[in-house]
Amino acid sequence: MPETWDYTLHIPNDPRAVTVCRRTLRLILTLHGLIGLVDTAELLAAELVSNAVRHTKGPAALRVRRTPEGVVWIGAWDTDPAPPDPPLPLEEVGESEDGRGLGLVSACAQVWGWQPSARFGDRGKYVWCELAAA
Repeated sequence: MPETWDYTLHIPNDPRAVTVCRRTLRLILTLHGLIGLVDTAELLAAELVSNAVRHTKGPAALRVRRTPEGVVWIGAWDTDPAPPDPPLPLEEVGESEDGRGLGLVSACAQVWGWQPSARFGDRGKYVWCELAAA
């Protein structure tokens, strides 16, 4: 059975938090021996956290955990309880920066979704994805 763990990084509504989250996630995965997931996980976390910071006014959080099944779960929490817009296929987005985030998540993760959550005392939601650890 794989080692399980759960980390949460609370972040302000600040675009610089995306870089802090990426680097923190890289450190977590490296220290747990999951270096093979780092590049994809960083991309996914950056897209989820940047959406949380860009589309809401309140604080956010990055949560990363490893399940008993060995799956790495990455979620970004924000203060907007509304569901995210459905992802656009990457070929429709083209070179545009807008609208590609959840398309990348959908293309790179085994599964993704969202759920309402009041975990940190405010109403909000998690947008999350899963990566199978090799």
